[in-house]
Amino acid sequence: MKIIVQKYGGTSVKTSETRELIARRAVKLKNEGFYPVIVVSAIGREGDPYATDTLINLVKSSYEEPSKRDLDLIMSCGEIISSTIMSSTIRKYGASSVALTGFQAGIITDDNFSDANVIRVNPEKILKYLKENNIVVVTGFQGVSENGEITTLGRGGSDNTAAILGAALDAESIEIYTDVDGIMTADPRIVSSARVLDTVTYDEIYQMAIDGAKVVDHKAVEVAKHSNKQLKIKNTFNDSKGTTIGIDNEGKMFSKEGLFTAVTAKSDILQYTIYISSSDYRNEMLLNKMEKEKISIDMINFFEDEKVFTIKMEKEKELNKIIEELSLKYEIKYNCSKIAVIGHRINGIPGVMKRIVLSLSRNSIEILQSSDSNTTIWCLIDSSRKNDAINVLHNEFNL
Repeated sequence: MKIIVQKYGGTSVKTSETRELIARRAVKLKNEGFYPVIVVSAIGREGDPYATDTLINLVKSSYEEPSKRDLDLIMSCGEIISSTIMSSTIRKYGASSVALTGFQAGIITDDNFSDANVIRVNPEKILKYLKENNIVVVTGFQGVSENGEITTLGRGGSDNTAAILGAALDAESIEIYTDVDGIMTADPRIVSSARVLDTVTYDEIYQMAIDGAKVVDHKAVEVAKHSNKQLKIKNTFNDSKGTTIGIDNEGKMFSKEGLFTAVTAKSDILQYTIYISSSDYRNEMLLNKMEKEKISIDMINFFEDEKVFTIKMEKEKELNKIIEELSLKYEIKYNCSKIAVIGHRINGIPGVMKRIVLSLSRNSIEILQSSDSNTTIWCLIDSSRKNDAINVLHNEFNL
């Protein structure tokens, strides 16, 4: 049974015209001898009636702050509506189709509401419907706990659903459809010369997803890599070939050609400087309290009399409270962005960091902090220069 899993996001299923386009594609695939499994997100984006953010705002407009359990219940509705409409649209084109919720599809998770982890998949019901000649449409973003509670998988969860089902069903390929032509060397809205990458390795796209590329979720990449499944990123609205990730059609792993792959960026970052000596007993207390509050720190530089690091802006309130409870002096630099130059084994290659520093310096872009790994060099800069920095580095490395 040659199964293809296709995932469509909110903008892809937003209108009747786009849903019909998806239905025709699924029916064509079925007629070619494949067994399509279609994973769908909620219809549209915030402001649209059935979008996830719209449903969240609806329940939050009540008097009491909703529990995470209640939020998961309301958030799961958007995908259920979307899957039912999509399945009905497919039947309009003469094919049999059935819609399944995450629970019905056998996606079993833990009880971590709003960011649940998939424990296992029981794909028997999907396989049953496929064998009965149905095109199966599955709700993305959701599952059910072993206690029978509806759960959601966090942002990017529909990508994760597609990858998990692809692995469980031993699919030929997992296709993520979006509104761009594939993985690009930079955000085309920022860099006009950005180009589509024909192929990328699992590690490259994983790092890009972590560092701000929003085309595919990093958890989906991780699942595909561990299950040795091919991922494809394609455009819903045209027939461009897109980007193939990980392995080719014969199952051969892609190898990296060239040194550099892409430039990405993440914003809404705060840089903290905390004035505390290395011998101060409050160091351990600070770190323990941050761990308890699930405050993740990044770009860390610890000096004798100060600690410099970054956090996500959303954790500012919690961290400030901790610091003030410990009576520590501190400074915050707001409006920071982390620029990532992503490549293959670039750490330690002579001249790479020099090129980054000099190219940014020539354009009067100050580097606040930097760090590196085997695949990536990061620079923290002021967000007002983010777009300039991305263009400068994209040009510097001829991407």
